Amino acid sequence: MVRIDYAAWGLIPPHLHPRATEILTVLEGSLYVGFVTSNPENRLISKVLQKGDVFVFPKGLIHFQQNLGNGNVVSISALSSQNPGIVTIANSVFGSKEPISDDLLAKAFQVEKTVVDSLQAQF
Repeated sequence: MVRIDYAAWGLIPPHLHPRATEILTVLEGSLYVGFVTSNPENRLISKVLQKGDVFVFPKGLIHFQQNLGNGNVVSISALSSQNPGIVTIANSVFGSKEPISDDLLAKAFQVEKTVVDSLQAQF
């Protein structure tokens, strides 16, 4: 289990847990949450949660949480594994050690290589 205190506009960036489902309960404030279903649908399932609301993030799906800036937000999450793992998408893609080729990422994200280089430099 984990307690999370979110600053105004604070967020948990898109990530996934390869070995666990996560269930989140809002203890204080309101929190925007969501996950993306798997290919080929890739549908965003999202909601603004209020105090007492519960939301489930299925195992292995990319998800996020964000305080929309309306005061303090506190949540508690439980994960269905003692070793859930975490893969933060941006860190993994743009901050890998050895870097993924900027040519490959530029083609994958359909952007200029300078955009990829700028993102990689931040990690």
